[in-house]
Amino acid sequence: MPEQGVELMKHEEILSFEEITGIVKTGVELGIDKVRITGGEPLVRRGIVDLIGMLASIEGIKDLAMTTNGVFLDKYAAPLAEAGLHRVNVSLDTLNPEKFRQITRVGNIETVLRGIEAAKAAGLTPVKINCVIKKSPLEEDAQTVAAYCKENGLKVRFIKEMDLEYGIFSKVIGGEGGHCAVCNRLRLTANGKIKPCLFSDLEFDVRKLGIKEAYLQAVGQKPRSGTENKVNKFSNIGG
Repeated sequence: MPEQGVELMKHEEILSFEEITGIVKTGVELGIDKVRITGGEPLVRRGIVDLIGMLASIEGIKDLAMTTNGVFLDKYAAPLAEAGLHRVNVSLDTLNPEKFRQITRVGNIETVLRGIEAAKAAGLTPVKINCVIKKSPLEEDAQTVAAYCKENGLKVRFIKEMDLEYGIFSKVIGGEGGHCAVCNRLRLTANGKIKPCLFSDLEFDVRKLGIKEAYLQAVGQKPRSGTENKVNKFSNIGG
């Protein structure tokens, strides 16, 4: 997130829980069976446990997951599991407390580590760790994170730094993301746009087009591969 903060959306622009649930339900009717809640940071959204419960009640979802920075996971892991969340990915780029503070500006790594343990205890498994690297998983911080994951029964995924504007991305090491040839993912933004590709300016408004039509246009115009995204930034669209 930019140090100076971001321009906030107007409240009326943000999808309600009922709208999100309706959009997901239509997606499931069209064949989607995996749903992931990302952000920003989803655990700062008021009532997030209620949203998970609403989504978990949709028949046909086989995999309901969340990506989080882990700061509030200690508090929410058990309620999320009870509401129906299946598993979590936690962002963790270093185990060095000082580097962690530099990256997050306010973060305390101990809260994240407690959150990871809480997720394991709640059964939100497999817990996957997302570790951003500069170039290689052989970097010191990446190796330390990998060792921590091995010792604690966690799965690690290495993600090279990306740039939306310049179209810089690569395959996730240890995961499926970033592999354009097999990508079948769609992204729903907080204000109701379905994006067929993160590295594309294309987006289809569910409120203007209708939910089903937005899905159909997004799938029909999904690019063969990512290029660049001049419309969004990671700070306002998530990872």
